[in-house]
Amino acid sequence: MLSLTPLELEALQLSLKVASISIACALPLALAAAWLLARRRFPGIALVDGLIHVPLVVPPVVIGYLLLVGFGRKGPIGAFLYDAFGITLIFTWKGAAVAAAVMAFPLMVRAMRLSLEAVDRGLEAAARTLGASPVKVFVTVTLPLMAPGILTGLVLGFARALGEFGATITFVSNIPGQTRTLPLALYTLTQTPGGEAGAARLAVISVLLALAALVFSEVIARRVGRRLGHS
Repeated sequence: MLSLTPLELEALQLSLKVASISIACALPLALAAAWLLARRRFPGIALVDGLIHVPLVVPPVVIGYLLLVGFGRKGPIGAFLYDAFGITLIFTWKGAAVAAAVMAFPLMVRAMRLSLEAVDRGLEAAARTLGASPVKVFVTVTLPLMAPGILTGLVLGFARALGEFGATITFVSNIPGQTRTLPLALYTLTQTPGGEAGAARLAVISVLLALAALVFSEVIARRVGRRLGHS
């Protein structure tokens, strides 16, 4: 077994906390964005689609800088959050969760959108003819049918959030016990004399967590698919 130092264990626990909270908060927004892109046509939809996927195509440092400008204590959103609610995101684990959520968001939206586009709309129409409201149709018909895509999006988003580095270090810095997540701890160890062994341990843990997430996603998606096929 891998023997972690207290600092390494602290970084691992913080990473799991940040990734879990970021995905939980991003889920409803990702689901709404996927529905909007898959089911609605309006002027500017290509621009909206492009903005959603910007974190996939620009350097993560750019996203971190934009978060710093917008959510910093003097930024428009950050100043409002602090003045109205006393919430500070910069240099805190909450800010790390925001950065992770932003970077994971497009992956979640893409997986959910593809799954939603594959749903047979005839089944939804049949439910409506039986008197079901649009909300009930979405909850009882659409969501179960797109469940594999939702699960895939959650797992991919979690893995992306777990490995987030550039946006996090730019937005919330690299503070031990506060914002030093697993990737930041690994980077710190590579820059520290004698830290090679710790860096190797964290690298192994990162690979194992990513593989576990992908395997879990595949197993759950297949089980859900089989259940839907038999229903």
